[in-house]
Amino acid sequence: MSTAYFGHHQVNFELAGDLDRPVITFLNGLTQNANLWKSYAEYFVPRGYRVLAYDMIGQGRSSKPVIDIPLAAHADMLAVLLDELKIDKTHLASISFGGIIALDFAIRYGQRLHSLVAMSTFAELTPQLEFLGTVMTQGLTDVGLPYMQSMLYPMNMSSAWIAANRERIPAMKRAGYIGNDAYAMQNLMESFTAFKPLTPDLHKIKVPTLIMNGEFDFFTPRECHELMRSKIANSRLLIIQHAYHAFTLEMPTVTMRQIEVFLEQVDTGAWKGDQSVWIANEDPAAPEQWLPIAGDWMRAVQIAAPVKAPEPVLARTPANSAARRPAKSPAATPAPLPVAAVRKTVTRKTKP
Repeated sequence: MSTAYFGHHQVNFELAGDLDRPVITFLNGLTQNANLWKSYAEYFVPRGYRVLAYDMIGQGRSSKPVIDIPLAAHADMLAVLLDELKIDKTHLASISFGGIIALDFAIRYGQRLHSLVAMSTFAELTPQLEFLGTVMTQGLTDVGLPYMQSMLYPMNMSSAWIAANRERIPAMKRAGYIGNDAYAMQNLMESFTAFKPLTPDLHKIKVPTLIMNGEFDFFTPRECHELMRSKIANSRLLIIQHAYHAFTLEMPTVTMRQIEVFLEQVDTGAWKGDQSVWIANEDPAAPEQWLPIAGDWMRAVQIAAPVKAPEPVLARTPANSAARRPAKSPAATPAPLPVAAVRKTVTRKTKP
C-alpha cells in the first residue's frame, strides 16, 4: 500500500496497472477496506485497465478515529487523491456507503469521470433506512463493534453464503476488529446526522451511469435504486439475480462481468443511457449478459396485466329483436408488457 495526504490525514491506497491505461477507482462500503478489491484488480488489470482502491479516512489503514469530518469531505478527498496521482479522469465504481460518496462526487466533480457504477446504495434516507441507521449506531455505541458486525452479516449476505462460511465467520469478525476502529466507525455513521438528500441534484450527473441492485437487497431495497434511475437521465438499472446487499463480495465473478460489459459499452460508444431496467445473467460466461425484463420491476410478486371482466350474459330476446341483441364480447387478453431490447455485448480488445 502507498500513502497520500488529505490535510493532516493519511490516506492509504493501492494503484495497479500500466500508466497509460484508463483508471477504474473502487470505493468501499462502510466497514470495508481497499484489500477487498484485490480480486477486482486481478481481473481488470489484464484487461487493459489501471485499478485504484483506497481506504477513506476512518477506514482500513487510513487515519482514524476522525472527528467532525462531514460526509462531503470524502468526495473532496477523492478529488485531492486523483490530483496527487495525476489522474485527470476515472471510471468510478462504488458500493453502499461508498456509493453515496460516488454520487456526491459525480454531482460536484462530474468532469473528472468517464462513467459511474453505483451499487447497493441510496441518494436519500428513506424512513426505513433512517430507522436502520439509528439501530446500527445505537448497537455500536451501546454494545460495541462485535455486536454491529454480528448484525451486518445477516443484513448483507444470503443464508447460503452464511451456511457455507459459518466456520470462517468468527475469524472474519476478528479481522474486522483489527481493521476497524469503533470510534472511527461511529464518527463515519454520525456524519449522516447532517446528510442532505442528494436527490435534488441527481439530474446534474451526466456521465454514463450503471445502477446495480441485488434482487433480495432489503438493506437498500429497490425503491432506493429506482429513485436514482428515475432522476439520472444517462442511466440504466441492472438487477443482480439471487443477490443481497454485499454482492460484490458474495458474487464477485458476476459483478466483475457486469462492470466489464458496462465499461466496454462506454469505451466503444455503444452505451445507451435510456433509464431502462435489465436483469444480469447469472452465468458470467453466457454470450448475452443483460437480459430483458418484463413486468413491474418494483414488485417481488410478478403479476400479469389485469384482464377485463366479461360482460354479463343477458336473457334471451325474441327473434324479431335481434338488432337490439348486444354483440357477443370476445374473451379479453392481457396487454403485452413492455420488453427492453437486448443489446449485444462487445468484446473489448486488450492492448498488448
